[in-house]
Amino acid sequence: MSDIYFDGARRHVLGLGCERGTPPAEMLALANAALKAAGIGGPELAAVASIDSRGQEAAILAVAAHFAVPAVFFDVARLEQETPRLKNPSAIVFARVGCHGVAESAALAAIGADAELVLGKIKSAHATAAIARIGLQKA
Repeated sequence: MSDIYFDGARRHVLGLGCERGTPPAEMLALANAALKAAGIGGPELAAVASIDSRGQEAAILAVAAHFAVPAVFFDVARLEQETPRLKNPSAIVFARVGCHGVAESAALAAIGADAELVLGKIKSAHATAAIARIGLQKA
C-alpha cells in the first residue's frame, strides 16, 4: 500500500490481469466496464494493481495514467495469499503463473486485510479486471 492514498472518495483499487501485448484500448474498455458494473466512477479509484510480471505492460500502465492513479505490482507469493478471499479462483491461472488469480488477488493485496471484493473478475478477450474497496471503518 506504500504508493496508494485512500480517503473518503478514493476507496477502490482496480485489479488487472492480461496477456502480454494486450492492446491498451481493450484494457481501458474493460476497466470502464468494471467501474460501471461496480457502480463507481474513476475519481473513486485509489490505484490500479496487478502481478509484478506485468509491471511494464503498456495496457496496465495506460489505465493507471488514464485515471491518474499509481500502478502497484505484487509477486506471485503475495497474490497467492489472497486465495481464500477470491470469488473466482482458477486452477488454470495457478498452472500458468503460480497463483489462483491475478485481478481479484491484486485488488485485495493492494488494500490489505481491510479489503472487500466488490466486483469479482470480469473478462475481455485478453484481460481480466476486478475491484476491491477498503472497508468502511478505514475510510
